[in-house]
Amino acid sequence: MFEQFLKPASVDEAVKFKSQFKDDAVFMAGGSKLNAAPTRSTKSVAISLAGLGLSEIKAQGGKVTIGATATLQQVIDSPVVPAAVREAAGFVYSRNVRNQATFGGELFALQNEAVLLPALLVLNAKVLLAGGADADLASWLNGPRDALVLGVVLPEANLCCTTRKVARSAGGLTVLTAAVALAANGQQRIAIEGVISSPARLAAVEQKQLTGEALQTAVSETVAPVADLRGSVSYKRYIAGVVVADLLADCQQIIKEK
Repeated sequence: MFEQFLKPASVDEAVKFKSQFKDDAVFMAGGSKLNAAPTRSTKSVAISLAGLGLSEIKAQGGKVTIGATATLQQVIDSPVVPAAVREAAGFVYSRNVRNQATFGGELFALQNEAVLLPALLVLNAKVLLAGGADADLASWLNGPRDALVLGVVLPEANLCCTTRKVARSAGGLTVLTAAVALAANGQQRIAIEGVISSPARLAAVEQKQLTGEALQTAVSETVAPVADLRGSVSYKRYIAGVVVADLLADCQQIIKEK
């Protein structure tokens, strides 16, 4: 339970507060994750990011930047955000939650149902950190993630990217989320969550440049799902392969029709 709620007047002051309270403090934006199970925070100090001007979404030079405190609904409503990212944000089915949940908060929560991450991973997203540094999303996800995130940059916002979520119902538990993109040189990018230990690119599968049933089989053999109320291991392996193969076919069709 939070015992202190701090409202810094600047990014520098927010960083200073975190340095002061260290592991007892957490940055807070919308609060949809910090105040609800299973991601409820046990920290005693909340450092509010409201009012720090981190909600801007802009496009410049073929890149799209999404501020950390932009809400998921803002992402969906923005015409400059890639369609696959807007669609992924829409996988959070409740508009009330989307109006509260922030883009940065979804990244930090790193839930098994991290519906945004596959699309961001295949678009080679970069995480902007306080102090002027940045890191590629994959490295940041596997690192300490202590620094204040200012936003995310999509350096290849115009790539063809498709994404899909599989769940028993709109508000039900997510079985998996996957995304596929085709780079300018035709190289496949495949990312998935829910059927592996954490959201990640399937680099070994990407290198094989497979399609159709061969791709379906390769993905099914690569993922490592766990049986639970969402489904059996065999079901999850099967549906992961089918979804990725379908997403690649969709992406190829989109490019063909352009």
